[in-house]
Amino acid sequence: MGRWICCLCSRVADPLMLLLVLALSCNPSTAATASPSVPHVKPSYSFGRTFLGLDKCNACIGTSICKKFFKEEIRFDTWLSSHLKLPPSSLLSYSGNYTDDAKSWRLVDITRLTSKYQHDRADKRICTSLLKTRTCSLERALRRTQRFQKWLRAKRLTPDLVQGLSSPMLRCPSQRLLDRIVRRYAEVPDAGSVYMDHLTDRDKLRLLYTLAVNSHPILLQIFPDVEGWPFPRYLGSCGRLVVSASTRPLRDFFGAAPEVAADLALQLLAVLRSMATNDLNYFFYFTHVDAGTFGVFSNGHLFIRDASTLGIIDKEEAGSQLIDGQQEYKDIFSCLTVDCQSAFVSCDSIGEKHSLVMACQELLPKLLAGKFLPHVQERIDTFLQRCARGLGDDRGANEAMAELAEILKPLRSCDSRFAYRYPDCRYSDKY
Repeated sequence: MGRWICCLCSRVADPLMLLLVLALSCNPSTAATASPSVPHVKPSYSFGRTFLGLDKCNACIGTSICKKFFKEEIRFDTWLSSHLKLPPSSLLSYSGNYTDDAKSWRLVDITRLTSKYQHDRADKRICTSLLKTRTCSLERALRRTQRFQKWLRAKRLTPDLVQGLSSPMLRCPSQRLLDRIVRRYAEVPDAGSVYMDHLTDRDKLRLLYTLAVNSHPILLQIFPDVEGWPFPRYLGSCGRLVVSASTRPLRDFFGAAPEVAADLALQLLAVLRSMATNDLNYFFYFTHVDAGTFGVFSNGHLFIRDASTLGIIDKEEAGSQLIDGQQEYKDIFSCLTVDCQSAFVSCDSIGEKHSLVMACQELLPKLLAGKFLPHVQERIDTFLQRCARGLGDDRGANEAMAELAEILKPLRSCDSRFAYRYPDCRYSDKY
């Protein structure tokens, strides 16, 4: 093309025009720089390694979703403003937006396993207790510990390797549960094996650190929502931040309409029932519940929003679990987020009514108080008072939940506000 234009140039009479044509056409590099178009400058989002917690790796959760942050495919809500500022690092959780195609966005929760203050305090404790200094390389310090050295030599994750960790999930560990953790640990490529050969030293430290600080992301990984478990979807981690599907905390619904409150209470009972009785024979129980323990998706479906206080007893391998006396062993990993002197809850002390009684004490009264006609409200209040005192009779938790469910079922409605079951509820006796 350039050669043809240069030939055309020889026929141009005006010498100035000839020079102009030659300059723009016969020299490609000059033509490119002379282009009048100005490239669009994309705003830059600046992440500090400190904000994400990457400066603490490998004493962190993982790095599986870091690319999403740096490619701006995960954005905090504040990024939608013109200032494009990161939110304060002192917050425990953030609302964000996530995309796979840069066109459609969905809400996500971005959370820390514990507050930045507690993280900083734990980091200082590691340095002062292990290396006798105020600051240090956390990874180097933790690698020297007796526990991690045992992890490095281990081919399989066994109960003695997690002995004394503060996570409720690991207070009564079975080999079957620990094998499930290794097979489904999402921060590494899936090897489908119960052996830890596919975990690097870095992977082992991250897994141990996560279990020691807060087992919430591990529970989301090993009991995924796609298999019917009542947890939000785990999307990945970056440094000390975890990204999962977004839910609104149950506290936002304490003032909801009566039919919404009845629906959520019935869902809460169903979740408690499924966690106590399921096909895998794991008995899940809560060590603590509050208004943020449960959450509600935009379609009205209730899930466990915070799994950090969930304990697990393996019904199939109850005889192989550590007895309580063996759990007294404690080291630096036992006290990263809790007081080292705190006592463990005895596995034998957990009954089938345990979680239901906690819900009757802390959640259901706030959700159902003063919502219904007097004769119905009186029945609900009477049940909740009896339940909060431990039920006080020989009936099991299932019978008690069935009693409350029978009161609540006629109170819920079938309409588009309950998208998770609409329009199915119009054609099913289940609803």
